[in-house]
Amino acid sequence: MWLVQYRDLIWNLTISDLKVKYQSSVLGFAWSLLNPLLMMLVLYFVFSNVFRFEVENFALYILIGIIVWRFLVNGTMTAMGSIVGRPGLVTKIFIPRQILVLSSVLSAFVSSILEFLVLIPLLFILGVGVTVYILLFPIVHVIYLLLVYGISLFLASLYVYYRDLNQIWDVVLQAGFFLSPIVYPISVIPAAYLSYYMLNPMTMLMEIYRDFLLYGSMPSLLSISMVFMAGCLIAVFGSLLFQRLERRFAEVI
Repeated sequence: MWLVQYRDLIWNLTISDLKVKYQSSVLGFAWSLLNPLLMMLVLYFVFSNVFRFEVENFALYILIGIIVWRFLVNGTMTAMGSIVGRPGLVTKIFIPRQILVLSSVLSAFVSSILEFLVLIPLLFILGVGVTVYILLFPIVHVIYLLLVYGISLFLASLYVYYRDLNQIWDVVLQAGFFLSPIVYPISVIPAAYLSYYMLNPMTMLMEIYRDFLLYGSMPSLLSISMVFMAGCLIAVFGSLLFQRLERRFAEVI
């Protein structure tokens, strides 16, 4: 399997992506920590004072939602240009092109893990703490990785042919931010639409992360299973589309 055969290349490309991301920044990785914190402060002020949502530990509620959402945004936006961004690896040598997408997603995955690690001290500082259920984090985050990778395969393969896709996806992400429970509780969703709203994998993912991080409880096994199945389906269909379109990658690039 190419994952094993090309593991060293995947690792080197992942590290390269991380270095490129932070090397030109004065604060480097610190921006990955400051960005969600500053966004949390702005959203906390607006949604706690203007809209007045009554949510326990609302600041942490928002911060967890933002960190979860950032992995989807960073992973897919970076991976979308992974094929066109490395034309030499596409046109001059033969490697499974999925490696380019995977390494981009993995770089965002590593950044996301570090962001979650910084969240842990905040849980203690704000009096929440952690429970044994935090051990579910690696399992849930790998499932999330599968979901982001599947979406990225769709985007990266289509972006080779349709360069306006990044603008369209940016709009989709902006809409998705407000269609997911990041800055408001699910309780505000009308009962008539709740069943449809819960079909959104991001809704279930955010609730899963908040269960074991914020509330110290066991997430619903049904929710974890549904997100896993959604990730598998998206990854399979993404791979099929990628394999179909990659035949002309070298020609189009």
